[in-house]
Amino acid sequence: MTERPDPIAAARHAPSEVLDLTAVREQYLSDGIHRAELADDPLDQFRTWYAQWAATGPYDPAAVTLATATPEGRPAARVVLIRRVDHGFCFFTDTTSHKGAELAANPQGALCFGWIPLSRQVRVVGAVHPLPAEEVDAYWEARPRESRISAAASAQSEPVADRAALLARRTEVADAVGSDDPVDRPAGWGGYRLVPDEVEVWQGRADRLHDRFLYTRAGGSWAIQRLMP
Repeated sequence: MTERPDPIAAARHAPSEVLDLTAVREQYLSDGIHRAELADDPLDQFRTWYAQWAATGPYDPAAVTLATATPEGRPAARVVLIRRVDHGFCFFTDTTSHKGAELAANPQGALCFGWIPLSRQVRVVGAVHPLPAEEVDAYWEARPRESRISAAASAQSEPVADRAALLARRTEVADAVGSDDPVDRPAGWGGYRLVPDEVEVWQGRADRLHDRFLYTRAGGSWAIQRLMP
């Protein structure tokens, strides 16, 4: 049997330049938050904070980091776009992608909204459910036509020889649908709703004494607990 290399030992001996970020520090100077100011429902609190975030005019304000994991516990994270917040957080993607495969095998996920200019973070954890076809269809039709063509042309997460091959595939799909015909939603393209059972809101404050509050489901309502920073 061939011995597998030890990646830790290999990294220890690999020549590399250390990127030392020890001196990179920021002081969070917000006024903080108090328990009495929080909404009883974390989704209501999220909507309030999101409106304040969007009002700052950030680039792509719907962006969030989504974390998933394999059944063996190997994690992965990437940035996606949240497209609706109802009783959960809805996002759309190719369900045959890496994250789709992970969610099929292990339908749990976590979101992290990092709103650093406001010294804020929101962390969400919960079960992830596929969206009904009618909701996916409605969102698909709301997308710009050129984005639909690109999505139809891309087998997300699959290897491709080079960008020229990707562009050739897109041109092939665009020619097939023509300029006026509808762009059909690919069978594997869908959406998910992460329904939270845990939401943490974090407000940065000076000298690392941040304000953190954790919402957890308690029957039909939510319990709120302050956490140490």
